[in-house]
Amino acid sequence: MNHPQGSRFPRPSAPAPVAAAAAGRPVDEAANQRLALKMRLHQQLVDAINLSAIDKLAPDDFRRQVGDIIRELLGKEQMPLNLRDQNQLIGDIVDEVLGYGPLEPLLKDATVSEILVNTHAQVIVERFGKLELTAVRFKDDRHLLRIIHKMVGNVGRRIDESQPLVDARLADGSRVNAVIPPVAVDGPQLSIRKFSRTPYSLERLIEGGTLCREMAEILDAIVAGKLNLLISGGTGSGKTTMLNAMSSAIGHGERIVTIEDAAELQLQQPQVARLETRPANVEGKGEVTQRDLVKNALRMRPDRIIVGEVRAAEAFDMLQAMNTGHGGSMSTIHANTCRDALSRLEQMIGMAGIEMSPRTIRAQIASAIQVVIQLERMSDGGRRLISLQEIIGMEGDIVMMSEIFQFKRKGIDAQGIVQGQFWATGIRPQFLRDLEDRGITLRKTMFSPDRPLA
Repeated sequence: MNHPQGSRFPRPSAPAPVAAAAAGRPVDEAANQRLALKMRLHQQLVDAINLSAIDKLAPDDFRRQVGDIIRELLGKEQMPLNLRDQNQLIGDIVDEVLGYGPLEPLLKDATVSEILVNTHAQVIVERFGKLELTAVRFKDDRHLLRIIHKMVGNVGRRIDESQPLVDARLADGSRVNAVIPPVAVDGPQLSIRKFSRTPYSLERLIEGGTLCREMAEILDAIVAGKLNLLISGGTGSGKTTMLNAMSSAIGHGERIVTIEDAAELQLQQPQVARLETRPANVEGKGEVTQRDLVKNALRMRPDRIIVGEVRAAEAFDMLQAMNTGHGGSMSTIHANTCRDALSRLEQMIGMAGIEMSPRTIRAQIASAIQVVIQLERMSDGGRRLISLQEIIGMEGDIVMMSEIFQFKRKGIDAQGIVQGQFWATGIRPQFLRDLEDRGITLRKTMFSPDRPLA
């Protein structure tokens, strides 16, 4: 669908009340009345039932009992509803009690990859890489805050004026970030990056155009060959998705320790120990950082250590682990190019408070990491692996890198889809010798610059 230049949301998908609000016109009064009725009945339901008994009832039994109560309460209201609207209302109220209110339909929608709540009056979703305005909204900020408290409270986190920022996760692993006043000026903000129910594989990434089949073979070999890997990219570029997909090549006989701020990796191996950071409590005590977890992971007899994302001083401990026999370790980092990724890593190591010269830090990086790949989220919403580079050592004070593969853009078609192909640069990587030592052989034609990769 083509949209006017500068239009961020596809207007046809926005129902009339939301479109009117976006244009500055009054929202449909009927929609307001329905929302007010739902909240009123929800409160009456909470007063009428024993909340402690909810967990003892099967969801179907609870829904049936709630339906009977709501129909009785509706009989006292002046708003007539047909059977379809009654069932919808019952479903919404059950979601308020058992789930996350207005967000439940979006959380159940497999086509939605992200949910962005910009105060109670606006909810935006990402579908197939594109943002869409929805008709979903909350009654007011108190309603939205109640849902946020429910989300973060379920995983032992808290959010209040003294700690107005929080990272958490839902039961299915979806990543949640919430910001409330006074930090959020206009009202509570909520971002949910949904967790895929079907584990990502390289095959799925091939189907989505993130990479081609020959590149998937090479990535599979890199992981199976226990090369240390750094995945770089901007926000939403698919770094964690790529890490999940590549992890499928790890042998089932290996012990893996994962370290994350909010656990979201979907590793399928039987021997996975998952560690997650913990914020400080109300007294400012009890914080467990990623650096603490990396240090502890070394005592857990890991074959590989996977750090969901390096952000600070834990980068030093991760490099130490890579340099002391934990081959095949992987992590992600926020950066715009492979070279920027190494610069950011150098800065993070400096945060560790250990006196080291820049050259020593760079030598540590060059010794620890063999491969860096760069991901990019493109204008059409698709994610592409745009560069694969090998670290080949040091020359003076500079970490030397050679690009092995790249994505060459050709342009944008009439539907706004980025066109391009994956090409080899013609450089044969030095890590081929390491792979051959492990019995992994790649076809030499893969590195020929005479044809695009298939």
